Amino acid sequence: MATMALWYILLTCLMIFILWKKGMVVQWFFPEIEERKKPSLKGPRSLPVIGSLHLLGGPGGPFEAFTRLAKEYGDIYEIQLGVAKCVVVSSYSLLREVLITKGNDFGGRPDFLRFHALFGGDRNHSLALCDWSEVQRTRRSLARSFCSPRGGSFQLEELSRIAALEASDLLSTLNQPEAEGVLRGEKPLKPLLLTSVANMFTRYMCSTRFDNKDEEFRRIVGSFDEIFWDINQGYALDFLPWLKPFYSQVLNRLGGYASTIRGFILRRIINHRRATLDTVNGIPRDFTDALLLHLESPKTDLSWDHILFELEDFLGGHSAIGNLVMMILAQTTVQPQVQKKIQIECDAILAKSGDPQGLVSMDDRQDMPYTDAVIWETLRMSSSPIVPHVATVDTHIADYPVSKDTVVFINNFEMNLGEAYWGPDSRQFKPERFIKMINNKPRVTRPEHFVPFSTGKRTCVGQKLVQGFAFVIVTALLSRFDIHAVEDLKSKLIPGCVAVPPNAFHLALTPRQSTAP
Repeated sequence: MATMALWYILLTCLMIFILWKKGMVVQWFFPEIEERKKPSLKGPRSLPVIGSLHLLGGPGGPFEAFTRLAKEYGDIYEIQLGVAKCVVVSSYSLLREVLITKGNDFGGRPDFLRFHALFGGDRNHSLALCDWSEVQRTRRSLARSFCSPRGGSFQLEELSRIAALEASDLLSTLNQPEAEGVLRGEKPLKPLLLTSVANMFTRYMCSTRFDNKDEEFRRIVGSFDEIFWDINQGYALDFLPWLKPFYSQVLNRLGGYASTIRGFILRRIINHRRATLDTVNGIPRDFTDALLLHLESPKTDLSWDHILFELEDFLGGHSAIGNLVMMILAQTTVQPQVQKKIQIECDAILAKSGDPQGLVSMDDRQDMPYTDAVIWETLRMSSSPIVPHVATVDTHIADYPVSKDTVVFINNFEMNLGEAYWGPDSRQFKPERFIKMINNKPRVTRPEHFVPFSTGKRTCVGQKLVQGFAFVIVTALLSRFDIHAVEDLKSKLIPGCVAVPPNAFHLALTPRQSTAP
């Protein structure tokens, strides 16, 4: 027995020695010592109640402020914003860690009251603003074949066909006498752009088209644009929820927009499609059918709200494209040489097709590298922020502890505009930076640190729609018109947001003599 006891003591000592070497004894018996050993994040000092919200003001907006703070506290730092404990990461390696390597740890979204107001009281109805779950994985999977169509697929062909039809209709509208005020720059172009792109979406996703003189449709398009502008703004309410009584008018307005949109989609799209749904063969005609058929499946894990809000979410994508096109056109008026180069590419494609009065198609994009590069450069210069992520578990970033419910801001402002990534001319509009000669041909290449549609499992599902539809609209307009500013636009092209105000700047359009019908 004594021998066994001795062996037991020796083995115990050996185990303690091994665990001590690994640091586990300290972790178990002296957790306060272990905690002190962990590196701690630096950050600005917080004020009572508001934290460091006061540091995010200024003309450049919060993301320029995040960049200024990164120069003082490093590529990762912590900052208290009202009630929210936050971490800001400002390098590509850290972005990859948050969005890809540890994407499962950061699958949440901020619990902002505005997000709830937009989606019937529950932000998890949204695809972009929800916390990650298996239900959201299913919803994204349903959308992928229609919203991220593969090359050569029927969906991609249909996308191209519908884009051309709606672009042609936009040009016809601009040639009508009632559009003279728009051409002269007296009336805004943006509403016409938005209704055109909205019809691209409804026609492609719902096999439904609306007349651009349909007053209800135009109001719905305007409501979507108001929401897109609002969701791209920052509010003190987001971080100080006790201010809710003072923001009741804003929340009611947003909720009213969303409710009106939902009613329109039900009455004028879904009810008709549901009545003609082919549940026998189960073959979807479009994205709406695919959603409704999945809802009818006995194995579905989706609810009626999941389906309705998903369709609403994707139809709302037309606002992002309309706003992006306005930004592109504005850049081409500020940089006339950019506009001229796009027109040269358009003319070459149309001359090759044998129809100078025709339209550039989505298929021509690979042969128009400069135009494609202008789209990428506009996205870079706008530097629209990635929606913040939230830690769903206690985890780490670069060995720094990050507790559950911490809001993580991805400062892609620095990755899009920083000299370390783009050189000394990083603040200049220069599409050529995306073009490289490959096999003696100019080709568009995108550096890996440039992720305007985010990356990882929450990357934007509809990015092909954004790029394709924007390309068709821009080439349609610039192949037929010279576009001019009627006011100073330089001051309005401020990095940090791809949204332009609903009552945006006006542009004048002059028919090109060589291509005018």
